[in-house]
Amino acid sequence: MLQLENLEKSLKYYFGYENFRIGQRKIIEEVLSNRDVLIIMPTGGGKSLCFQLPALLKPGLMIVVSPLISLMQDQVDALRDNGIGATFLNSSISIQEVRSRENEILSGKIKLLYLAPERLVSEKFTPFLQLIADKVGISAFAIDEAHCISEWGHDFRQEYRQLKQIRTNYPQVPILALTATATKRVQKDIIQQLAFKNPYIHLASFNRPNLYYEVKLKSSRPYSQLLKLVRNQKGSGIIYCLSRKSTEEIASSLQKDGISALPYHGAMTDQTRAINQTRFIRDDVQIIVATIAFGMGINKPDVRFVIHYDLPRNIEGYYQESGRAGRDGENSNCILLYSYGDLKKISYFINQKHNKKEQLIARDQLTKMLEYAESTSCRRIVQLGYFGEKFSGNCGNCDNCLNPKPIEDWTIEAQKFLSCIARTKERFGMKQIIDILRGSRSKKIYQYGHHLLSTYAIGRDKTADQWKCLGRSLIYQNLLNETTDGYRILKLNSKSWEILRKKRTVKIAVNKTSVDKILDDYNPKIMEIEMLLEILKKLRKKLADQENIAPYVIFGDSTLKLMAQLQPKNLKDLNKLSGVNDYKLEKYGDSFISEIRAFCQEQELPLAVPQKTQMKTLQLYQQGLSVKEIAQQRNFKVNTIISHISELIELNQPIDINKFVSPTKKEKIIKAINKLGDKSLKTLKEDLGENYSYNEIKLVRAWCRRS
Repeated sequence: MLQLENLEKSLKYYFGYENFRIGQRKIIEEVLSNRDVLIIMPTGGGKSLCFQLPALLKPGLMIVVSPLISLMQDQVDALRDNGIGATFLNSSISIQEVRSRENEILSGKIKLLYLAPERLVSEKFTPFLQLIADKVGISAFAIDEAHCISEWGHDFRQEYRQLKQIRTNYPQVPILALTATATKRVQKDIIQQLAFKNPYIHLASFNRPNLYYEVKLKSSRPYSQLLKLVRNQKGSGIIYCLSRKSTEEIASSLQKDGISALPYHGAMTDQTRAINQTRFIRDDVQIIVATIAFGMGINKPDVRFVIHYDLPRNIEGYYQESGRAGRDGENSNCILLYSYGDLKKISYFINQKHNKKEQLIARDQLTKMLEYAESTSCRRIVQLGYFGEKFSGNCGNCDNCLNPKPIEDWTIEAQKFLSCIARTKERFGMKQIIDILRGSRSKKIYQYGHHLLSTYAIGRDKTADQWKCLGRSLIYQNLLNETTDGYRILKLNSKSWEILRKKRTVKIAVNKTSVDKILDDYNPKIMEIEMLLEILKKLRKKLADQENIAPYVIFGDSTLKLMAQLQPKNLKDLNKLSGVNDYKLEKYGDSFISEIRAFCQEQELPLAVPQKTQMKTLQLYQQGLSVKEIAQQRNFKVNTIISHISELIELNQPIDINKFVSPTKKEKIIKAINKLGDKSLKTLKEDLGENYSYNEIKLVRAWCRRS
């Protein structure tokens, strides 16, 4: 075994990294000293390395408990691509393959074996496990997603509970328990269930600084709102929904709108789910639309955005699901959409629980989730506070910190709202109160005679959403109560009466229309880096397809970014980059160096250079803005922006013409150009007819000239 002072050398040799992340070195030292360890580290913090490196440095076999087949496959692929002996045993492989892998294990060629919990504790597997212990030795048991052991965890699994028998059967073998989410109660339960002896506990901060958090109220047309959000994102993304039906509908709608997306939920066959997940992991599709079942099984480090289309049931689940973004440490977006209709759906599910205690716990968790969604302070204060971590706020990477909502005095509006509740004898919910204030003529208003109240129609100056915002703010400031026994009835409390008697003021955060950010000056170096990065990603995808593995297994996004920024000219320079070890250098080095050299030579050619104004348009296009939005942002006419895009296409810049002209129209325009030439747009327009615009013809002409 290597000495502890050589850990950094081992890290570079096996994984290509120069330095450990915070906490990793200390954890690895404790694992190497055969101590039980509980590791609570956020997603993307580097938990896997904490057992993978010790497995290579200790004698014997490390047995890793992993919950899902796809998760095992991904981790084993990544280890093998680093030249490391790793394998898994599960139901996806044949009996012959199982026997072959068992022989590899017993011959000492394998250092990490991945198993599902039910296989590890099964009577059928027990004799082979004992054979491993006798012949090659067990260096440790590493239990991933360890929160599943605890009945207080958000994803408790009975088969995980049985893992306590490994301590009974192998009392001298150390155990590592790893999870991204565990409250103090869950931590205590894990330690007790696994009978840890004097464990080393590493509790990292739950804060993920690279993640941007934003919460938006759902609009009256939620799918259109979602589509616009998706078009403004780059890279791979996950969209979470509450129901299976929603996942199917949204995936189908996105496909119709030209965005590659697939659904994932429990009602699909195992084979279909596996195919869809694999296609997403390997970048064959951009987006997976999933129910929460997808949350734990995805091992894709380069997810650039996670959008929750519905309100999650609890903060712990939301933290896990949104935490699928940016596991490679790169900047990523987490956006939550919610409506008050989501509350009704979740409340319905809670009421289906037979156990009253479970109902109370679920309602309390939902209340905390709402507190997060409604918060006007730093998102991380509420989120991290749930796990017992104090955060001072001002994170600089959430919507409330970057665009704080102005606080306004709404005492008079609150008095109108509360007075209306009092005059209806505290018997109705928020919708009816708002309908009264806004002078609705619904059947229910006349049925109860609410059109005769003095508060009827006194709130027409505010929108329904503004009154909802006030109502929710009153509830979360404890200035108003709302029942949760199936019917959400508004009830006045002592503070409500203080407002009505003019003894207390009410201040709330008010949503304003956000001001579009000002585009930074065009930076040709940044544009060059982005262009090379896209070329390297295409090369990575090509190589990954040839080897039938996920692209990130070859090199992570962070390593590709370093290549694009530093543009190494030879293998020696490439080997200096983080994420490049000797094994990968020999396997892929020449391909990437050739691509970088070709790009650099191309940049030195005396080609026409786009003007600054065109490149500003290109930057906005790459942010996902439509032509109309770019025109508004730049205060230009739409035709001017089309001219910019045409010129950019002709200058071979990264513009996808299919976003502007359908393939069918493009084909017809090309035929007209071949027949009539490309000198006169008017001649082409007359030949093609009214269904073809000058802008479409101009764009296709530019595309033909480039080709």
